[in-house]
Amino acid sequence: MDAFDEEQQAFNGSPLDDENLLSGQFWGELRVFLAVAKTKSFNRAAEITNTSQPRVSRQVKRLQDVVGSQLFIATARGVKLTQKGEALAQALCRLDHTLYSITSNLKAETSEAEGTVRVSITDGLNALFAAPALEQFSARFPRIQLHLKNPINIMNLRENQTDMMIGYSPAESSDIRFRKLGQLHFIPVAAKEYIQKYGLPTRSNLEQHFFLQSEYYLSRTGLWDGWQQAVARGRIAHYCDNSFAYGMLVKTGQGIGLLGSYAVMEPSAVPLEIDLRISVPLYLIALTDRLNARPVRLVFDWLSEVIGGNPWFSDEFRLNNPPGVHDAGFRKMFNLEGIAETDTSR
Repeated sequence: MDAFDEEQQAFNGSPLDDENLLSGQFWGELRVFLAVAKTKSFNRAAEITNTSQPRVSRQVKRLQDVVGSQLFIATARGVKLTQKGEALAQALCRLDHTLYSITSNLKAETSEAEGTVRVSITDGLNALFAAPALEQFSARFPRIQLHLKNPINIMNLRENQTDMMIGYSPAESSDIRFRKLGQLHFIPVAAKEYIQKYGLPTRSNLEQHFFLQSEYYLSRTGLWDGWQQAVARGRIAHYCDNSFAYGMLVKTGQGIGLLGSYAVMEPSAVPLEIDLRISVPLYLIALTDRLNARPVRLVFDWLSEVIGGNPWFSDEFRLNNPPGVHDAGFRKMFNLEGIAETDTSR
């Protein structure tokens, strides 16, 4: 038998029954502090919060006085968070994200297919697949806006502060849902211009060639070992961590790059036969509570179809994928309309 009656109000109160605000009187100061923490600048924080720089300084000083800790240190490059300031800023980021999600869900209840949906997606997948397919989605749902953002963290959805992301590992958590989209196949690629200048790279002559390296491929997980070994045999021409710029370095003949297999759609790209292919699973990952909002759910299903329904991301590796319904914009970028099958013999 329970010691207390759960129906008795005295034993079953709510935080809303207590009229005190635990945060005291500094809700506004916390918002200003978060703006400074994100921008590392009192001037930029003033612009974002639509106030003045002196007011920002006063509010931050008041917050520091109330909590009894220094939150920022002034440096030549702007302000830097102290250890306690970093802890407060991280906590406020999570709160800010939660408040955004709650208010977005409330809006979705009154306007079922209206709102902004934030998506973390890499430059390459965005520019070549999501962005070209967005026109048709917008025609169907004109009141849904997408905010397509570069991922801050390619492994953790919450760190990106977006509703969903395309990532490389599933998230085992009750408040996160994921859907496998397929495989992203990485292959070594060189431009025709590079081959004309340095000759065709083969398994036996990599010592004579230049490579384009990225920090993403330096991970010591074992997955990228084949690429790292190939690069070690040659010489690194440049480093680049922006996927779109990396592809442009390859296209302009700056060196051999490791690119998604769809790069062979580019007329100047030549896939190299050096016994190297790396396949990485692709997942669409979303916050479960945000999927209750119809705009988020519609974008989730749309991205699942655009990426997951594309033969370039099938589990089977192929370089001669036929045109698909979601390749129209992609093929238009490379002036490939009407071509029935990719020519990989060049």
